[in-house]
Amino acid sequence: MKIYKHKDGRCNASGPQIKALREAAGLSQEQLAAKAQLAGLNLNQKAISRIETGDRVVPDYELIFFSEALGVPIEQLLGAEE
Repeated sequence: MKIYKHKDGRCNASGPQIKALREAAGLSQEQLAAKAQLAGLNLNQKAISRIETGDRVVPDYELIFFSEALGVPIEQLLGAEE
């Protein structure tokens, strides 16, 4: 499968928002990864780090998890203005 990158070289649009929201919630990458694992997702701290830096694709089912875990609509994760 070919991975398409945005013109800025990132593999996702949600990484910066996930990082900012995680930090605002007072969660470490390890804590967010633990929440993901409890929800049945195979995400560890390194995967969270790669998502936040744009080095990893974020599938739609992971966006749903991040939306629920961080208490925000998916649109906010994608940088859409309210």
